Amino acid sequence: MNSDAERQAQAGKPESFGEEDLYPDARPCLAALRAQGLLVGLAGNQTSRAEGLLRSLALPVDLIGTSDGWGAEKPGSAFSQRMIGEANCPAEQILYVGDRLDNDVRPAQELGIPTAVLRRGPWGYLLRNEAVAGRCLFHLDSLAELPDLASQHNAQAG
Repeated sequence: MNSDAERQAQAGKPESFGEEDLYPDARPCLAALRAQGLLVGLAGNQTSRAEGLLRSLALPVDLIGTSDGWGAEKPGSAFSQRMIGEANCPAEQILYVGDRLDNDVRPAQELGIPTAVLRRGPWGYLLRNEAVAGRCLFHLDSLAELPDLASQHNAQAG
């Protein structure tokens, strides 16, 4: 992970992204989830630099974690275990949303974390695993769907 980023930086092209790189539904989704009183976090296989860039976007989240900062990468179980620790609640009270069934969803499910799959980008469509997909609480085509689904699910769960 770091070696690619380091090579790019040495070539004068450091990792960077900004507001314009976010999907249009990302910020409104995060804000709506927080407005429901939910703890909202972002976690992914990213560098420490990416973590800083994410923090600079002032996204409406409570937690940001990266594989570089945590010293654990997906799909390893240490990454999902760290998510549980950072959330400071039982695994079954977390919802992990990912676009990759192999790298995001399956590892979370293996630790008892409820999941949602976001069918976005190539991995949301190319990777198929009906057993993993079938265990997802939600199948999303857009993050705009998530706040209402989460609210309904939480109301039914009591």
